[in-house]
Amino acid sequence: MKRGSACAAVAALALALTGCGGPAAPPSPGAAASPATSPAAPSATPPASAEPTSCENGQLIPAVEIPAMHADPVTVPPITVGGETVPGFTVPGVDIRAQRVPAQCTSEAPAPGGCLGAVSIPPVRIPGVRLPAVELPGVDAGGVHIEPVRREASVREPVVREGVRREEVCQQEPGAGGLVASVARAGLIRQSAMRPSLLRPALTRPQVCNSSRECVPAVEIPAVDVPAVELPAVEIPAAELVAREVKDAQSFEGDDEIAYDMKADVLFDFGRADIKPEAAATLKRIAGDIARDARTDAPIRVDGHTDAKGTDADNVELSKRRAQAVVDWLATEGGIEPSRLSAVGYGEAKPVAPNTKDGRDFPEGRAKNRRVVVSAGTA
Repeated sequence: MKRGSACAAVAALALALTGCGGPAAPPSPGAAASPATSPAAPSATPPASAEPTSCENGQLIPAVEIPAMHADPVTVPPITVGGETVPGFTVPGVDIRAQRVPAQCTSEAPAPGGCLGAVSIPPVRIPGVRLPAVELPGVDAGGVHIEPVRREASVREPVVREGVRREEVCQQEPGAGGLVASVARAGLIRQSAMRPSLLRPALTRPQVCNSSRECVPAVEIPAVDVPAVELPAVEIPAAELVAREVKDAQSFEGDDEIAYDMKADVLFDFGRADIKPEAAATLKRIAGDIARDARTDAPIRVDGHTDAKGTDADNVELSKRRAQAVVDWLATEGGIEPSRLSAVGYGEAKPVAPNTKDGRDFPEGRAKNRRVVVSAGTA
């Protein structure tokens, strides 16, 4: 089977995906067959407009282009032997349409200050590929008898790598003295995926001669080889927020953010959102640290959190009012530009410790969950 200039395109498939083709019907002796096209399997590829070109909260996984593959048909002319005509025939070629694996994004979800957001890598699929069956018809004419020769269809099934995910991490168990040494999120990897090569070996019908030494020539259909396809692994590195102790608070510093975790009991009376006068020293120290460590243009977010006592709605409302109270103090007393500040209330939704233990109330854990976290970018 002649492939001509298509060889370069075939070689390029080593890093690409190929579509699934349908089998070609065996040709009938004496009837010329038209070249067959192997139809591609239904593709899960979304419209090109749906593919990302950049990723706001993650990394871009580039698209993989899939070159088309072509192998020429083979035509055998008719021949006369022993006074009888052996009909000619055509063995269909193989065509696999060009495809692509669309671009994807890894994802890191936004997280409260002092937390590392959930990360995920989406699933990916290498489509299967099918090479159709091929048959050389037999001959029974002019004293020559040749049995038909056939290669069955060959298939590589699709290869799928499932998506992977790590959940948000807000805190680990504290060490000696109650200090959390770090908040760490392990790395995440989607393993590489490979679809092995697919070979349809060459098919040969031998030359056979009659008693008069009139021969039906040999016919060969060359091999068709679809190269292996490999997608590299995708990795999201491990991340860590390193903690240090600050009076009445802890700071958590990562590669591009610093967060100050203040105990709500230091700032507010139980169930209230009015900042206590004695909390001014803590807030003043945090404002100074932000001025020193954060980017001068970095937005500053204040997150309020509660324990699980009370209703969800009441806790969300209280956490919002407490976060807003700290925003107002930082703007009026802390010397921070108000346009850089924003408040978010999470209520009881983001605990850093259990609210109950062994089925009983756990006051120590609830006290850790009542907190206000001020965070800003550093890079």
